[in-house]
Amino acid sequence: MKIRVRVTPRSKRVEWSGPDDEGLYHARIHAPPVDGKANEAVIRLIAERFDVPPSRIRLISGESSRLKTFELSDSLS
Repeated sequence: MKIRVRVTPRSKRVEWSGPDDEGLYHARIHAPPVDGKANEAVIRLIAERFDVPPSRIRLISGESSRLKTFELSDSLS
């Protein structure tokens, strides 16, 4: 399954919402967008919300963008 997430780093609160009308999820995180810390924080948040291990979540696109696409795999492939 693939999901698109709009990320707001350095937020005062950690929040997850969506999907909106465009199928986009929204993630607010504390982590700054430095050295992949924001991406790691979003992966942990997705893992918690979708009840999957972080090892099954892969960032497909948007490594340095606020709009990111993640793939959640069902198996350990």
